[in-house]
Amino acid sequence: MASPADTRAIEWLKESVSEGRHWYVALLEAIRLWGSSEEEYRGRHYRYLVGGEAFDWLLLAERLCQEIDGFVPEEELANLLFLETPPTQLTRKEFQDLIGVPKYQAHLNYQYGVLVEKYLPLAVSGEIRKKKRALGLNGDAGTIDEAYQQIYGATQGELLTLFRKERRYRRPRSIGLSELDEYTYWLFKYRMKRRDKSCVASDTKKALNKLKELSRSRAKLGQFQLQSSDPVL
Repeated sequence: MASPADTRAIEWLKESVSEGRHWYVALLEAIRLWGSSEEEYRGRHYRYLVGGEAFDWLLLAERLCQEIDGFVPEEELANLLFLETPPTQLTRKEFQDLIGVPKYQAHLNYQYGVLVEKYLPLAVSGEIRKKKRALGLNGDAGTIDEAYQQIYGATQGELLTLFRKERRYRRPRSIGLSELDEYTYWLFKYRMKRRDKSCVASDTKKALNKLKELSRSRAKLGQFQLQSSDPVL
């Protein structure tokens, strides 16, 4: 059963769009009103708050947009959820005011602690491959574990085992998306504790550059797919 805050958020969203308010602005306002950190909805488990402090606002946006199906243009919704491109540009201050300061701060935790952290091993493994190629060495065997050793001081498997042991989680063969986000945020905090400030800053810059690089590639691919789907006149 939805909490009173969640019910109010959904009511606000439906009323706002039915009265002609832009769906994206109404969505952000509904996100500000939302109260639950996770929920079961239509057979799916949604965890919006990772580690109790990192807010995945796009996941909540996906969930809430199901409440106003038919009011949101499919292309605009796809661009928001898959390309992280909103239908209308807002300043950082406007975005913060719409979702509220607490959720905005938690959003930053997610942005740096989950999204950016995911790209750090990719960035470092890329550096390792370049060094190997310069030495005439080929093959990627062990590169990812080398990257994890360089960043966190342990292999990916060792870190995942430690994470699950701390959380008292069972150890399945695979890891789900929700647990992956929690594990990634745990890695972020683990790195903050063991690395000095200069290394943390350098690591974050590498990850941000990798994220920007892949985001540009993803945007180009999305634009290409859009153009390819246009009818031939």
